[in-house]
Amino acid sequence: MDKSPDIVVVIPLYNHAGTVYKVAGQCLEHHARVLVVDDGSRDLTEGFFDSLDLQVLTHPKNCGKGAAIMTAAGEAAKTGATHIITIDADLQHNPPEIDLFTSAILQDPAAVYVGKRDFSCVNVPSSSRFGRKFSNFWFRVQTGKAIGDAQSGFRAYPVEVLNQLPLGEKHYSFEVEVLVKAAWSGVPVEDIPVSVFYPEKEKRISHFHFLLDNLRLTLLNTRLTIRSFLPIPHRQLHPPETEAMELSIFHPMQSIRRLLFNRISPSTIALSGAVGIMVGTVPVLGFQTLLILLISGFFRLNKVVGIAASHLCMPPLVPALCIEAGYFMTHSGRFLTDISLETLGNELFLRLFEWFLGSLVVAPLLGITAFTLLYVTAWVIRGQGAQNRTTDTVPSEASGESTSILNKKQTISPLESLKDQ
Repeated sequence: MDKSPDIVVVIPLYNHAGTVYKVAGQCLEHHARVLVVDDGSRDLTEGFFDSLDLQVLTHPKNCGKGAAIMTAAGEAAKTGATHIITIDADLQHNPPEIDLFTSAILQDPAAVYVGKRDFSCVNVPSSSRFGRKFSNFWFRVQTGKAIGDAQSGFRAYPVEVLNQLPLGEKHYSFEVEVLVKAAWSGVPVEDIPVSVFYPEKEKRISHFHFLLDNLRLTLLNTRLTIRSFLPIPHRQLHPPETEAMELSIFHPMQSIRRLLFNRISPSTIALSGAVGIMVGTVPVLGFQTLLILLISGFFRLNKVVGIAASHLCMPPLVPALCIEAGYFMTHSGRFLTDISLETLGNELFLRLFEWFLGSLVVAPLLGITAFTLLYVTAWVIRGQGAQNRTTDTVPSEASGESTSILNKKQTISPLESLKDQ
């Protein structure tokens, strides 16, 4: 951020006249600027907020919670605000905890903060517990990152993130879309533990439409998951200070150096390669890449390494090993030695079964081998790089200070020094 954070508290409102006045009043006690976006409410009287020193924007008709938040983001940008903190109008959240978000923004103004609700309280709906687990799972699949509460409405957003991301959802599904696309764009998404209050079931008012909103979430998660599988880079709002990776199984040492330069640990490299080898060994023809993307995303592994490693399992060597292992297990310890049109063509389905059966043994063995080789190799290369960087500076006898021995190469980059090894 080029300037100090300027924060607006935003209350998206739709038919919560019974609670929003209290929420807005408590917000004003903890923050000077409060904006209510009335999303077509039908239960507000004229001059409802006149006694409160806040701003009110009104949608002529109900457009959805996401649309209300984006209206607030547009207004915040016009007034020069850098952040908005959203809080629900139903008294579910505790307005004094706005201070937690304000402090977090001061520490890292580039991040999106999500309130992780404490579900140890009473009256928590089972649908809310399930919905949170469901959304958290798909967020991890789609981004490779973990979050504690992907459905919480108590959040803090940098205004520029909301106004620059390609966001299309206008209803409750917006709150899932914005987190996934923020993570894709390089924006940190962090949890903040918060309290939560749920009244008894008969007193609870919710505008979440069970069928329609769940359908929107299902369609959104389908699109986001498919997009996460595509090997197309996402536009970065905060690009990492790393070099673009060009990996090749024909240049393994150079590829590992590039991965280490991009701050990928030896254990992540090794695990990613092992997953790629194991999935590539199993005869799930046509689905290896999708499985590798799914597993890598969920466990926060490197997808590029996994896919590259799986190419080592292409026919004929690894499939032949699996078929021989499967044949050995199904034919009393004998190996397949008759390689002919009959054994490979006419008995194709039998060979596929033996391939699958043998892969259950061969895949773990190759995975363990790949993990060991990749981890040791990456660990050695990283150690060599650290040692070379240490020897790049030597004590100056005259001044007692460190003088670089690379003074003659003023423009040398870390990547060039790794290539020189």
